[in-house]
Amino acid sequence: MPTYEYECQSCHLRVEAVQKFSDAPLSVCESCGGQLRKVFSGVGIVFKGSGFYKTDSRGSTSSSTPPASSSSSAAAPPPAAATTSTSTSGD
Repeated sequence: MPTYEYECQSCHLRVEAVQKFSDAPLSVCESCGGQLRKVFSGVGIVFKGSGFYKTDSRGSTSSSTPPASSSSSAAAPPPAAATTSTSTSGD
């Protein structure tokens, strides 16, 4: 069951009440008899599990070794440049 917070419009006393969704909201302040109004506040969210952080999509060893695609492209020159230079020198 959720906990609701109410504030009296007359004396500004705040009251918490544990109520079912089907229960009628409180309307009368117990201390002064004034009108109660629900107070809405931010909801705390807790993310559990994996996939919520940008580092979760990386492998477990990515911080110690570079990705395979960047290391292989730096080691070998592109094949198109080698073929072009060979055909021009043969003329």
